[in-house]
Amino acid sequence: MRILFLGDVVGRVGRQMVNEHLPALRARWALDFVVVNGENSAGGFGITEAIYDELLAAGADAVTLGNHAWDQREALVFIERAPRLVRPANFPAGTPGRGAALIEAQNGAQVLVVNMMGRVFMDQLDDPFAGIDRELDACPLGMAADAILVDFHAEVTSEKQAFGHWCDGRASIVVGTHTHVPTADHRILPGGTAYQTDVGMCGAYDGVIGMDKEEPLRRFTRKIGSSRFEPATGPGTLAGLAVETDAAGRAVRCAPVRIGGALNEAVPDFW
Repeated sequence: MRILFLGDVVGRVGRQMVNEHLPALRARWALDFVVVNGENSAGGFGITEAIYDELLAAGADAVTLGNHAWDQREALVFIERAPRLVRPANFPAGTPGRGAALIEAQNGAQVLVVNMMGRVFMDQLDDPFAGIDRELDACPLGMAADAILVDFHAEVTSEKQAFGHWCDGRASIVVGTHTHVPTADHRILPGGTAYQTDVGMCGAYDGVIGMDKEEPLRRFTRKIGSSRFEPATGPGTLAGLAVETDAAGRAVRCAPVRIGGALNEAVPDFW
């Protein structure tokens, strides 16, 4: 299978990059499945139903979330009628929505999409390691699922790397999100799991993790906030990870994707 994961979509610039590039990439790379993290897509904070529909229309098969899942209060309601919207599975029992979804890919294969959130310097949710065990045991790779993609939304690189190794051989792909800066450690782990500590964001990089730089600079230098954060403007970048899997659902090739904006361009050379 050919799978593309796109990192956190931040505000209008991020959405524009997805709308501009994803339809063509699906066709050019003959993608079977696309997952987009949409937790910052509504003005940098949360997601609305209209934006969820917009991301699906652009070519996403599933949309994952994170710690900003409920910043737009309507998400608490519409997530129940949005089967391809996946919030962190380790939210407390009774939280609206779902933490995993088994979705049919373009080629008819069954893909399990799991969203999990880290706990170091984050909200103290349920144990993500125990949580991913439950999800992977309930829908094993090669048996109930032809491919498994895990979006681990976490702050700390050590926790993300440990999580990748924990899932190695049981998931096709484990990608880190939340910190919005693409790391250079994309690789295939020994058990056949494609991994990257953070895939970066889809948005404007001439800012501070996707936000206009003026307010973060004020807060760092003066310790006084004077306004709310606003998404950065300017040239946008589409960032993510491209992965190809074999018949057993193991990753055989992976490459970073960076298109447009301030970062050096990167596209897979195997498609």
